[in-house]
Amino acid sequence: MKSKERLANLALAGLTLAPLLVNVNPNLNVILTASLTVYVGCYRSVKPTPPSETISNEHAMRFPLVGSAMLLSLFLLFKFVSKDLVNAVLTCYFFVLGTVALSATLLPAVKKFMPESWNNNLIVWRFPYVKSLEVEFTKSQIVAGIPGAFFCAWYASNKHWLANNILGLAFCIQGIEMLSLGSFKTGAILLAGLFVYDIFWVFFTPVMVSVAKSFDAPIKLLFPTSNSSRPFSMLGLGDIVIPAAFLSGIFVALALRFDVSRGHESRYFRSTFVGYTAGLALTIFVMNWFQAAQPALLYIVPAVIGFLAAHCIWNGDVKHLLEFEETKATISGKTDSGKKDE
Repeated sequence: MKSKERLANLALAGLTLAPLLVNVNPNLNVILTASLTVYVGCYRSVKPTPPSETISNEHAMRFPLVGSAMLLSLFLLFKFVSKDLVNAVLTCYFFVLGTVALSATLLPAVKKFMPESWNNNLIVWRFPYVKSLEVEFTKSQIVAGIPGAFFCAWYASNKHWLANNILGLAFCIQGIEMLSLGSFKTGAILLAGLFVYDIFWVFFTPVMVSVAKSFDAPIKLLFPTSNSSRPFSMLGLGDIVIPAAFLSGIFVALALRFDVSRGHESRYFRSTFVGYTAGLALTIFVMNWFQAAQPALLYIVPAVIGFLAAHCIWNGDVKHLLEFEETKATISGKTDSGKKDE
């Protein structure tokens, strides 16, 4: 499993840097970069214990409403407040957030070269005037955070598209790695709500496109094009993993952990991952055909759920899939390691 993740990491790094060296088709780059990001995040999410944050059914149903409120607030903020002022505040926010995300992304590699005490011994730092607030970290996390801080400083000073993309990919990988839907029922509720959310805000209002173009922060991936009127092809991170929350990438990761818990690595993960890639490719095709922004979830959600449902129905595994709860599966996976649940 680790070798697959390393190969995907190398391929992802190559795709990120490729536009600097050669003229890469931006449409192909969008599909491959997004798919490999999901792939890396999925494999990093496979751990002895489930991801630290789990989404409940109530949160899943509420999220499209909360997301809509935040999106509309940003739209009004850009409309009535200086765009430069808003983006300056956001740059400071994403400097801190980006340093943390890059540190967490680099940490597994850094740990290999650090003493055990640096990896395991926690340092507790309390805020000077608010003693109730404290932060825990290790020396290895500090080491991993140093290049992250320098990189974010470069991003803040130049806003280069490459720095934007690397930070965006770090956010996506961390979101997929750290968040869990808990069950496929919760995932279906969330994706159904976001399906409607994406369609409404893209097709029926100018809000989504306006915010994406105004928001000068790593919440979108940018791919250089040869078109002078449209210098960059854009993919919002919501199509990979909604910033600070969830999305189809987390659903794909749940499918991989479902496979692993039953001793069938990459069984349903493959079909779900293929569905994600097919949905994204269809989004790009329709976008170019109509030369208009498209709600990617209109195509990704039916593809992801449809490919997984068809595979489960074919294998007669619908009951197992619907009854799956990640915490229980993880506990049984520890006691029945390697045992297949047929």
